[in-house]
Amino acid sequence: MNTYNVNDIMNLIPHRQPFLFVDKVEITEEGKTGTGYKMVTINEPFFQGHFPGNPVMPGVIIIETMAQVGAVILLARDDFKGKTPYFAGINKFRFKKKVQPGDVLKMDVEIIKLRGVIGIGQGTAYVDGEVAAEGEFLFAIDK
Repeated sequence: MNTYNVNDIMNLIPHRQPFLFVDKVEITEEGKTGTGYKMVTINEPFFQGHFPGNPVMPGVIIIETMAQVGAVILLARDDFKGKTPYFAGINKFRFKKKVQPGDVLKMDVEIIKLRGVIGIGQGTAYVDGEVAAEGEFLFAIDK
């Protein structure tokens, strides 16, 4: 298992603050599976407007965070190093639990299909062992 912290992650994917949402990624099977973590704090810029007095992590940010975990899993491979990942679609996503400041978002991600530079990732996000969100995302890796 390879573990990547924020500095390692920034060497793999092009995302930067305030749009880097992953704090740590553990790759369990190279190019295939991994687990990412996001420590959700009240200091996240999106909480200023989503929602004042009732901060809830936006679903699209949960999906983006999961996709960043998938990007780390892929871009850690030698043949994808230095490439840029792009969203190509979102399928069958469901949100089952609010994610709020103080939560640790744990995301299990698997690359379920990869054909050339196009693929599908599947992920499940957890808070305190309960499913918060799950679904599939499609991606393309810049050549």
